[in-house]
Amino acid sequence: MKGNEAICEGAIQGGCHCYFGYPITPQNEIPAYMSWRMPETGNVFLQAESELAAINMVFGASAVGVRCMTSSSSPGISLKQEGISYLAAAELPCVIVNIMRGGPGLGNIAGSQGDYFQATRGGGHGDYRTICLAPGSVQEMMDFTRDAFDLADRYRTPTLILGDGILGQMIEPVSFPTDLEPPAPPEKDWALTGAKGRPQRVIKSLFMGESELEERNWRLYRKYLQIEEALPRFETFHTEDAELCFVAFGTASRVARSVVYMAREAGLRVGLLRPITLYPFPKKPILELALKGVRFLVLEMNLGQMLEDCQLAVNGSTEVYFYGRPGGSIFDPEEVLKVVKSHI
Repeated sequence: MKGNEAICEGAIQGGCHCYFGYPITPQNEIPAYMSWRMPETGNVFLQAESELAAINMVFGASAVGVRCMTSSSSPGISLKQEGISYLAAAELPCVIVNIMRGGPGLGNIAGSQGDYFQATRGGGHGDYRTICLAPGSVQEMMDFTRDAFDLADRYRTPTLILGDGILGQMIEPVSFPTDLEPPAPPEKDWALTGAKGRPQRVIKSLFMGESELEERNWRLYRKYLQIEEALPRFETFHTEDAELCFVAFGTASRVARSVVYMAREAGLRVGLLRPITLYPFPKKPILELALKGVRFLVLEMNLGQMLEDCQLAVNGSTEVYFYGRPGGSIFDPEEVLKVVKSHI
């Protein structure tokens, strides 16, 4: 399957009942696939008139307790940011997929990783965060999307899948679980289901009372602390004896893994730590390696955005280098190997 198609199957397996989207390259296979697959499985597909409409439809569907999703690509996600901020403030769960393209501005339609800041810092106005999962294969595009619905409901927060145009268009084998029945939706005692003989429920992001908004922000902050404690996910590869360790996600991590093989064949002790959750960022394992004397080479298809999180994690205890290709350019393993040799 294509990565974009695998996301759709992951959503259906995750119990997605409503998909609202709008076309933009390089994620167009998602709304195209969902346009027939959602009705086929008894679910709802709706092509909105704009990205703004799509994210506000997500707000409405989530408010009544429905598992729902939208998808877009970089500038389209920017248009959705006001709605994502509203969803976070109202503590409404949903899944948002960003298949990144080159930027800023309209940029180009090539795969990029330039939206890391947007995805991991909330992206819109106000004090909020969103869980962010970064798949590194077509299989993970499906698996992580399925899991994202559970995480969104568990923490009552928007959850992002951050891929790139290369992963979205890539075709790889995908294994499906033997039990394809979507999960029963969890009980949501906050959802707007009609106040028939019970007190009314209110979902809002406008808090005008004295200290009311401050209290809401501290509530969100405590939730984010729980997420940062419980949720960091990562993968390590040949880090046991590494002198130099890549930190890379998504497509860049695939290149990094290839370079680790090449470096090991050349007798160089190189490893890879791949963050799976970009928020919460896996700070602890990076610091543990740093305290053992491991140096880091952050590899990103941007100008150095995850670099800042890696530098914060090591807290000055080791050297952190950077090599990037912005604007939709992809690495050649040989060029990266030369960078490795210059730092080891």
